[in-house]
Amino acid sequence: MGPENKGSDLIVTMDGEKRIGGDSLERAVVAEIPTSHISIDISLSINDLKSRIIELCKDLFDKWSDLDDSHFSVETISGGITNRLLKASVRESSGNVVSLTIRLYGPNTDLVVDRKREMQAMPHLSVAGFGAELLGLFDNGMVQSFINARTLSAIDMGKPEVSVEIAKQLRMFHQVEVPGSKDPQLWNDIFKFYREAAELSFEDPLKQAKYDKISFEEVLEEVNILKDLTDRLKAPIVFAHNDLLCGNLMMNDAEGKLYFIDFEYGSYSYRGYDIANHFNEYAGYECDYGLYPDIDVQYNFFRHYLQPDKPYEVPDEDLKALYVETNTYRLTSHIYWALWAIIQAKMSPLDFNYLGYFFLRYSEYKKHKEACFQLAEKHLSEMRFS
Repeated sequence: MGPENKGSDLIVTMDGEKRIGGDSLERAVVAEIPTSHISIDISLSINDLKSRIIELCKDLFDKWSDLDDSHFSVETISGGITNRLLKASVRESSGNVVSLTIRLYGPNTDLVVDRKREMQAMPHLSVAGFGAELLGLFDNGMVQSFINARTLSAIDMGKPEVSVEIAKQLRMFHQVEVPGSKDPQLWNDIFKFYREAAELSFEDPLKQAKYDKISFEEVLEEVNILKDLTDRLKAPIVFAHNDLLCGNLMMNDAEGKLYFIDFEYGSYSYRGYDIANHFNEYAGYECDYGLYPDIDVQYNFFRHYLQPDKPYEVPDEDLKALYVETNTYRLTSHIYWALWAIIQAKMSPLDFNYLGYFFLRYSEYKKHKEACFQLAEKHLSEMRFS
């Protein structure tokens, strides 16, 4: 882990530079961010969104308030299954063009995302060199600087040179200190999702029929036994991204620079969970979990994560321990997103088969449970007698 945020509240950036951090940084950054009470419907077409985005930009930034609407352009960057990302370009009176990223939160995402936790972390991650600069806040979203890079694909993540860079940056990400409680939030979030998911009902009879097939008693039993097992691993606690899929990774090919973005699920959590969740995302949007990386690919990632300067000097026992840790938390990732999907099935207006996604992730959990449990139990037994 990085240095403790005490006294002068220093944060070490990715370049080794020391800057002011801690609660003082958080207060200073939030106080300087312009805010607007405008709310924008995430389901609007891009043509209908344009006028609302222009209104938002003029409300947030006084220097653009008198510009004619013809000076603004808006386009879609991506439309995920939680948020919607837009690019707004503004041609200023001087002729200079400024580009912004507009992130629209999906409705009711506060049930699965802790926005207070996100806002607490963002200034510290930004000062450490991660993500885009926060420029403005509005009722259901934020405005950030535009990153001139392309979004990675799932295939990109598996390329050795890209995987190595992700591993190195993830190590640095895990060294960022965010003030407040360092207690891991993973299981708190999972139990919260479980309680919310178990009490839902659906007006759509087809959705209700699918929902009724879920045995919440069985799911809770699985959650409890999995928590008991992972607790015994005593995995290191780090500030984790928790959603490192291809859509949250960007690459500037000309500069060879990789960016982590979108920290809304970020929290203190377990090292192995963050890595395992990333490996599960090799499946891509097609959810082909046969693409989960094999042991050789994982070990290459682990070497550059554990010792980026001397990756081939990592002791074998360290590689094995991280392999066991990661592939046990692999199961936790499936449980987390399975429960998340049930809540989204009720709350999200987006056209996505969330209940089908629950069954897909839960099936993957059950498919790999026996092998992952055996791996962990064997390792724990060996550790007792070593």
